[in-house]
Amino acid sequence: MNQRCAVITGVGVVAPNGIGADDYWKALCEGRSALGPIDREGCENLPLKVAGLVRGFDAEEYVEPRYLVQTDRFTHFAMAAAELAMADADLADHPDDPFTVAVVTAAGSGGGEFGQRELQHLWAEGPHHVGPYQSIAWFYAASTGQISIRGGFKGPCGVVASDEAGGLDALAHAARAVARGTDAVLAGAAEAPVAPYSMVCQLGYPGLSTTEDPERAYRPFGSDAAGFVPAEGGAMFVVEDEHTARLRGARPRARIAGHTATFTGAARWSESREGLAHAIRGALAEARCAPDEVDVVFADALGVPEADRAEALALADALGDHAGRVPVTAPKAGLGRAHCGAPALDVAAAVLALEHGLVPPTPHTADCPHGLDLVTGYPRSAELRTALVLSRGLMGSNSALLLRRP
Repeated sequence: MNQRCAVITGVGVVAPNGIGADDYWKALCEGRSALGPIDREGCENLPLKVAGLVRGFDAEEYVEPRYLVQTDRFTHFAMAAAELAMADADLADHPDDPFTVAVVTAAGSGGGEFGQRELQHLWAEGPHHVGPYQSIAWFYAASTGQISIRGGFKGPCGVVASDEAGGLDALAHAARAVARGTDAVLAGAAEAPVAPYSMVCQLGYPGLSTTEDPERAYRPFGSDAAGFVPAEGGAMFVVEDEHTARLRGARPRARIAGHTATFTGAARWSESREGLAHAIRGALAEARCAPDEVDVVFADALGVPEADRAEALALADALGDHAGRVPVTAPKAGLGRAHCGAPALDVAAAVLALEHGLVPPTPHTADCPHGLDLVTGYPRSAELRTALVLSRGLMGSNSALLLRRP
């Protein structure tokens, strides 16, 4: 039996409702929504009208100029979140042995804003006006590459170029790297898919909400659910071997106890019931956690009635009667879905919920006809020892991650 145990010691957040874990948590507990009109240039005539935008983010505050010119907004978010996570964990960015630290990120949309700008140069002025960094800035691996280069990290770095659930899978990769001997991994996901090119790429998703009222655009599990809204942002974490972390005086904030991923096909929401239930059972088995020991569920909460119903049934399949008693929440209803960044933000919320003994509410949704104990209106106090975080991707991936309080 491997004795190395992966724990989260640092949390860094860049979200539409707050930059930094403290501001993010305060906004979640207040049930504050950050959804609003999309006012980005070039998006005026698109059918999507509402999103979760990270406002007030000054990339120069977190990223050095030499990296800023090479990178897209999604990497700016990831680098900022990584800096915040490292500061939270009090982990020096230049370790004595650089091979003991790795980076794993997930991305689903890549650097759309940077890519669009350079393609416009190509179209209007010719190939000699396309910047050399176009070759790397759009790429899904850009955030892992730039964070590792900046910090000098030479451990087993990786990229999960997958669906939305990749935001959870990146943490699982990190935990397994720790189990294999890496001392620390910067892991997580951030996305910035609210540029015109990126928005157009999303128009084919039938589940997107075209409701113009931010209060009504994204109401997961509600009887009037009308789809989901996109968002930008994400979260990064310092994942460490617990023994190593304690030796250096770091505070373990949550254990990564179990994870399983499955695949059931693009937009096959009724089939996601079986796939998600299998993922939940696998995560619980790895964590040696009985179904009735799950204290809170951070739901995928797509906001599409068929998908919401399938998620509720998956919870019933995996947790039995406990599915109707365990508090379920979807704070992303006030943020939107930032693709791979969305489940990473849910993990940040789950870590903070375990620490504070509070379940943040689900904004905008007032009722839940799916038989779940959906937390709405106000945060709920609870003795939280375990938190189950769920995610499904639009292309068919399903993932479940179980966290334990240390």
